[in-house]
Amino acid sequence: MIDGQHNSAIEFVNIYHKDRAQGSKMFRISLGSRSNSMCNGISRRHLLRLGTSGLIGGLTLPRLLELQAKAASPKSAKAKSCIFLFLEGGPPHQDMWDPKPHAPVEIRGPFSPIPTNVTGTFVTDQLPLCAKVADKYTIIRSHSHRVNGHTTGYHYVMTGRKPTFADGDNPIPNNDFFPSLGSVVSRECGPRGALPAYMNLPHPMAAGGPGFYGAEHAPFVIEADPTQPDFEVKDLRPPDGLTQQRLDVRKKLLAGIDSIERERTRGQAKVMSTYYNKAYDLIASPEAKKAFDIHAEPDSVRDAYGRTQLGQCTLLARRLVEGGCRFVGVDAPGWDVHFNCFPSLQTDLIPYADRAFSTLVADLEERGLLDETLVVMMGEMGRTPRVNARAGRDHWSMAQTIILAGGGIKPGQVIGATDKHAAEPTTEPVGVNDLLFTISRLMGIDPTKTYLGPLGRPVPIVDGGKMIPGLV
Repeated sequence: MIDGQHNSAIEFVNIYHKDRAQGSKMFRISLGSRSNSMCNGISRRHLLRLGTSGLIGGLTLPRLLELQAKAASPKSAKAKSCIFLFLEGGPPHQDMWDPKPHAPVEIRGPFSPIPTNVTGTFVTDQLPLCAKVADKYTIIRSHSHRVNGHTTGYHYVMTGRKPTFADGDNPIPNNDFFPSLGSVVSRECGPRGALPAYMNLPHPMAAGGPGFYGAEHAPFVIEADPTQPDFEVKDLRPPDGLTQQRLDVRKKLLAGIDSIERERTRGQAKVMSTYYNKAYDLIASPEAKKAFDIHAEPDSVRDAYGRTQLGQCTLLARRLVEGGCRFVGVDAPGWDVHFNCFPSLQTDLIPYADRAFSTLVADLEERGLLDETLVVMMGEMGRTPRVNARAGRDHWSMAQTIILAGGGIKPGQVIGATDKHAAEPTTEPVGVNDLLFTISRLMGIDPTKTYLGPLGRPVPIVDGGKMIPGLV
């Protein structure tokens, strides 16, 4: 037995026998049964042993690396797509998902707890719709980190790397080196239809760029408001009089020019070629046009999501994952509630998120898509435990609540807890890289996989982290 930690050892059995017809020898290897084998039945340890024992004749290094890459992938991945609802500015966890009814009023705020449809789980009275479907999602109350700014926190959440710039820098820096989560999903999972693998709406997500992965894995951004009656994706419709035949001719001409330019300038020409090809694929695709056509939804469905920007973007995100998009990032600003926050939370912010999220998970389940669609709702931080002198809550990254649904998680749970003032976790904190590690695994991505950066140094997909205990 080589590995005493497992019940069954790998057995190498050499069975030589002559094939009477050809007079040749055959060599078979039995790998035994392993409870922790990967999706192709081969573990990393298997490969190392096969390589060092010299039993595979003619195995080249590229082939070995290919097998190692396959062995490094998770055994199975339920999540085929991810909808990432980002409440930009920092939603107040104690006013939504982590009520503290026994704390002083300056801590607990004006909202009261209500029971959900999961026994023993409470949220505030501002989330009545989510309370009715709490058995479809999991609340993580112990997310915590120490990057307490908006642009810096957004960068950290999207890339898993602490920023090297100061919060408030102008112009706002983006991630020009480390790829965002959506770009990682784009590269590792690839497209599964005519739609781009990675999309943002209704505008670009801060720090949502591809970094050194390049333009191929940049998000396609829908910069339009789906609440408007004349909503359509800009430039998706060809100009009047431009037939498909003429469009094909233009593409061939462009390909010829592009090949010449690539020989001369390479880098920029290659980037532009990527954008041109993406644009052509969208213009020429009936499936893409169908996915973008939110007007095809019944009024009852649009009303259920809410006739708000967040509600309609969330509905459009559902249509996009139905059409094959892998990662849809919805940026929902307005949550930076420093001043007189409770009226806006009660009328303009929490009800919109309550309606959009609760309808999304119920809609996905009804369509049979929840198991294969991971839904994440969060911001870059939480808010201060104590209400400030201006009747608002300030930045507070030490405690934050994250909501996850679908994609293979175990629903109906509360994971982690905070102290009596919702100021910091009293259980093991869940870090940013734990979250990114977990999302990667659920999407079938090996978070430990590395790529060589521009300087030739290996850059892991996720810099550390572990699976969130009890989530799966």
